[in-house]
Amino acid sequence: MKLNAMTLGGALAAALLAGCSVGPDYVRPAVETPAAYKEAGNWKPAEPRDDVNRGKWWEVFNDPLLDQLQAQVDISNQNLAKAEAQFRQALALLQSVRAGYYPAVTGGVSTTRSRASATTIATPSVAPVSRGVVTNHSIPFQASWAPDVWGNIRRAVEANEAGAEASAGDLAAARLSAQAALAQSYFQLRALDAQQLLLEDTVTAYGKSLKLVQNQYAAGVVAKADLVQAQTQIKTTQAQAIDIGVQRAQLEHAIALLVGKPPSALSIARQPLEAEVPPAPAGLPSELLERRPDIAAAERRMAQANAQIGVATAAYFPSLTLSASGGYQSAAMADWLTAPSRFWSFGTAIAQTLFDGGLRRAQTAQAIAAYDASVAAYRQTVLTGFQQVEDSLATLRILEQEAEVQGEAVKLAEQALALALNQYKAGTVNYLNVVVAQATALANQRTAVDLLSRRMSASVQLVTALGGGWTPPPEELTGRNASGSGRDALGAATGK
Repeated sequence: MKLNAMTLGGALAAALLAGCSVGPDYVRPAVETPAAYKEAGNWKPAEPRDDVNRGKWWEVFNDPLLDQLQAQVDISNQNLAKAEAQFRQALALLQSVRAGYYPAVTGGVSTTRSRASATTIATPSVAPVSRGVVTNHSIPFQASWAPDVWGNIRRAVEANEAGAEASAGDLAAARLSAQAALAQSYFQLRALDAQQLLLEDTVTAYGKSLKLVQNQYAAGVVAKADLVQAQTQIKTTQAQAIDIGVQRAQLEHAIALLVGKPPSALSIARQPLEAEVPPAPAGLPSELLERRPDIAAAERRMAQANAQIGVATAAYFPSLTLSASGGYQSAAMADWLTAPSRFWSFGTAIAQTLFDGGLRRAQTAQAIAAYDASVAAYRQTVLTGFQQVEDSLATLRILEQEAEVQGEAVKLAEQALALALNQYKAGTVNYLNVVVAQATALANQRTAVDLLSRRMSASVQLVTALGGGWTPPPEELTGRNASGSGRDALGAATGK
């Protein structure tokens, strides 16, 4: 096979041009960030580290059952299974776009028998038509390649790499969200257990007061109104204890859903909330920008949108296609694979759109607008992240102060109840004073339990806002996986 100088020159020029890529190179836009958190000390400039191992952040709460439930989230949670499948879909799409770097080659084997029409009229300019049956045996091979002269494929690969990395960030965000939802539901359930046990203990205490009233009523010391008040107090408290079962059942069902089980397959034994709120750090570094998977995903979508501008811009330039075909063709099988039966062809084609009614200009404007929107979305995600951190820190700080005051209120309410009971036994006050003191003590005790539940929930929210805990990871990931950054998850999946 011989190629003339023009053909070789065209191929060489294509190879040289293949190094250029039109469109803007990606540069991460600046984001306005505060010099310090309002609620906690200074932070250092961000160095993206969303690949660090977040570890089992829930172990800071020291609850073995919570640890067991969290282990099932990765295995059975269906939202995570969906996000993981979408990540694999993004990887497959990336591989399909990378295939554009290489030529497409087809081959086959064919045998055809044909007979021309006997009524065909031959003309001087047309070769005589055979009137018999003709058999042709062919082994054709065809190849075509469109060199990436203007970087269209490179920009498409760049866009899909960023898209796959964003999908990996979505997977990590979904995992963190499921873990946080499980922890919050679990602590709310335990708080309900604590309230239910408190109400049951209160019913027992009210029962003792009722016996006292019954004895005094039998002795004719007190009126029947006191007896009715004591009985009403017990029944009201019993009803409150029973009513808690509705919300507890719903939370138990929600936990079953998070661990990928039907509600009937999960039963959590009753146990009061005894966990302690882990102390938040006095000063937080820029863990927000370094570890939050949703911010990493938003940043990767900016890179994806930027690359799409290059794809749209490349449409303004002509496309070059190299094609070749060859093989063996013969009317006789004995001569099929011999040198005289060979055939081949080679050609180049350059095509340029001359008029498209403004289509390319509109597509480029669309890509630029999509990039601007992704920049705004990224900045909004960062600002929202700062807000969530500030909200959680403020909630923890304020609730801690409230819990201290509420603890004092509980002690005073219990003292007031003891005094009211003693005064009632001494006959200096009527039973209404005891009822009021009992209601006040119970309300303050339930408020204290509710405050502990809210503090635990705020602690989990802070963990989520910081991308998975605030304690330094024991070690950075050496094996890349989808729970870390999008880039590292992508590298693990593609072997890069």
